[in-house]
Amino acid sequence: MSTRNLLRREAQHRSEHLRIATYEVELDLSGADDLAQPTFPTRTTVTFTSTTPETFLDFLGPVVRRVEVNGTDVEVEHDGNRVQLRGLLVGGDGVGGDNVVTVEGESAYSRSGEGLHRYRDPVDDEVYLYTHFEPTDSRRVFAGFDQPDLKGRFTVVLTGRADWELLANQPVVSRDSAGTRADGVELVRQVHAPTPPLSTYITCVAAGRYHRVDDVWRGGGRDGSSLEVPLAALCRRSLVGSFDGERILDTTRRGLDFFHEHYDFPYPWGKYDSVFVPEYNLGAMENPGLVTFRDAGYVFQSAATRSQHETRSNTILHEMAHMWFGDLVTPRWWDDLWLKESFADYMGTEANARATEFTDAWTPFCARRKAWAYLQDQLPTTHPVVADIPDVEAAKQNFDGITYAKGASVLKQLVAYVGKEAFFAGARSYFRDHAYSSAGLVDLLAALEAASGRDLGGWSRLWLRTAGIGTLTPQYVERDGVVERLVLRQEAVDAMTGEPVTRPHRLVVGLYALQGDSLQRTSRIELDLVTDEHEVTEAVGLPVPDLVVVNDDDLTYAKVRLDDRSLATVRGHLSSISSSLTRAVLWSALWNSCRDGELPAEDYVRLVLDHGPREEDVALLATVTANAQTAVEAYAPPASRPSTREAFLDGVVRELEAAEPGSGAQLVWARVLASGSATSPRHADHVRSLLEGHVEIEGLALDPELRWAFLQSLAAQDRVAPSQLDAEMQQDRTSLAPVRHRAALASYPRAEIKREAFRTVVEDTGLTNDLVTAWTTGYAQPGHASLTADLVPAYFAALEGIWDSRSQELASRAVLGLFPRGVDLDPGQEPEAHPVPVAAQAWLDEHPSAPGGLRRLVIEQRDHVLRALRAQTCRG
Repeated sequence: MSTRNLLRREAQHRSEHLRIATYEVELDLSGADDLAQPTFPTRTTVTFTSTTPETFLDFLGPVVRRVEVNGTDVEVEHDGNRVQLRGLLVGGDGVGGDNVVTVEGESAYSRSGEGLHRYRDPVDDEVYLYTHFEPTDSRRVFAGFDQPDLKGRFTVVLTGRADWELLANQPVVSRDSAGTRADGVELVRQVHAPTPPLSTYITCVAAGRYHRVDDVWRGGGRDGSSLEVPLAALCRRSLVGSFDGERILDTTRRGLDFFHEHYDFPYPWGKYDSVFVPEYNLGAMENPGLVTFRDAGYVFQSAATRSQHETRSNTILHEMAHMWFGDLVTPRWWDDLWLKESFADYMGTEANARATEFTDAWTPFCARRKAWAYLQDQLPTTHPVVADIPDVEAAKQNFDGITYAKGASVLKQLVAYVGKEAFFAGARSYFRDHAYSSAGLVDLLAALEAASGRDLGGWSRLWLRTAGIGTLTPQYVERDGVVERLVLRQEAVDAMTGEPVTRPHRLVVGLYALQGDSLQRTSRIELDLVTDEHEVTEAVGLPVPDLVVVNDDDLTYAKVRLDDRSLATVRGHLSSISSSLTRAVLWSALWNSCRDGELPAEDYVRLVLDHGPREEDVALLATVTANAQTAVEAYAPPASRPSTREAFLDGVVRELEAAEPGSGAQLVWARVLASGSATSPRHADHVRSLLEGHVEIEGLALDPELRWAFLQSLAAQDRVAPSQLDAEMQQDRTSLAPVRHRAALASYPRAEIKREAFRTVVEDTGLTNDLVTAWTTGYAQPGHASLTADLVPAYFAALEGIWDSRSQELASRAVLGLFPRGVDLDPGQEPEAHPVPVAAQAWLDEHPSAPGGLRRLVIEQRDHVLRALRAQTCRG
């Protein structure tokens, strides 16, 4: 068994025997700007008590030079993943003796976004460093007990260039000269203040010539106490012209106001730095005092819509919620990963809606986040919100739509169930009772039950310990123009057991009438649905509605179906509804019906063309147009796809030209044209005319992001020369240009280029995370499945080698990016008989002992292909 994959039972054994006091972590980054140096010196001293004479430290560094146990050098026992410790002091009173262990060695710089990532900015050659450790990658940088419940107080010591920012979780307490390098560069040794008790995975370091914007937040608690928190927002120097640090800090201040008011627990981490970093694998990470964000998503080098700004604001507040839920009180093990992520997902949106300009933040949550949950929850690999996580490999796989978005949706349902005041009161008790320690679901439920007076045992079992998604359907009987009977039906099966499950729903039924050209809500009925069939007695005697919206206000988590009359009303009048949240619920219902093969893809596309032009919410417009593209390229029957595609793109061009100049809608339509035209020669001509300036659209700026999107679309049809791509990269001085250039080059519809992309991703283990994505993005262009069909056997043959030869992040990107997709049914062919799902199932059957994370990816991708093939058979 590989010791790289820490098992839950091993972690539990350490938890039973160890209590951590302090860490001192020393990292020598003085040569980090020399890319020829693959490693850096690391030294860790950890003090702890033990009731066992033997244990191990986690350390994935390539070299361990020295291990000292209680003042004595001992033999180094390091298998590349763990450092064995023997002869520890054990107390006779059952409490344990004091131990001091020091490990010195070398750690490797990373290019995968895991551990200590090193990046050279192609714009100015500056080198930047940052760490990312969740769930267990601190062991790539320093030796430690790398599991969430073994907390310690960290003192971080950094040696590096004097002209660099050297950052850690806590403020600097001393900064002294460390001499001068041979090339004249001055060095410093910087000591940071000890942290409060902290889990290893949320320690953090960043270094480089980051640009910074400073501020301070001042606030007080309910008890009259005052607090001052230094704030900073940082980015690479090449991004300064695009960096709106003041706006980021304004959101940060608003968030601290909100959370202090509602949590009544002072911000516990001293300072609050937000650093925007390159080649980041996630959106952001909640390292206390040093939050890391992906700069490519949140520093807008090209035009950005209001929706993109809302997303960034939401992410800032999501990570801030973690300062209490996840950082202050931490899950004991990754089974309760959802506790922190679901809570932060819910609270980030709630804070966004109540503390910032984005008062409609629950609309994009419904449109985007819940769509992610609905997709994940219908895969064969779905799992309960409270998942079974036997090891850290499984933990990495469960940073998914269930853990985040379904969990947050369930919490929103819980808030509706117990009341918002009780929910916050329970959270405040939870923080007070478990501050700086670890807790689990039972602890949270106890706090919420005490605050609300409700027994949450049944609720918890049905919502958190069963898997799968239910469906809510209205049925009504009318007589003489009034409702004689309105019934809500719920159908749900626990995906883990196959048994029916009846979940309690607190929800709103909205009844709408067509008044003139608009739909108006005439009745709002809030109720508890606790059975499989519920009589809505409040609706009896009311005029027959033109539209029934189950789960109006989006309080619960379920798929919603429309009755025939409601569907007909939505077809004609969806965009006339004033509430963006109601429109989001309806768009979600339509998309789920399309994905389930009940609404033909052509019908969904027609709805988008009819109502997208009148959709005022940019987040909704971006979501439904992206869904329409999926409907065209994956779900539409192959025979009718060309006509569906052309009709859709004709509408896109029409709306692009009609949109308000400089508006978010104009930008959305332009981006849809860029990606959609990759499969349409006629519309590629229009894209070329826009790119070359022969056609101009008032207000549409051809910034780098849009230009590269147009160029990649042209490359996908072999309508642009590689030399033009090279010239564009020379002109584009943004740091993303090389990645976008590579993606465009890999997009050409040539078999030899596809083979080169495949070979490079499979064989070149030195590719960065962003370059793996660039190669595979070009490889998997829509409409190119025939060019890669002969590589399907090679793909499945290469899977285990890919997984074994690189980190899980890089391996996952390669496995997902190269999976054969974009396939179509032949006439008369059954979806299960298509060669791709057949090959995937054969691999699964032949590799029952393959790593669980790898098998999960193959299972999920097979299911995505089958869903698309089944949708192609829908005729309405």
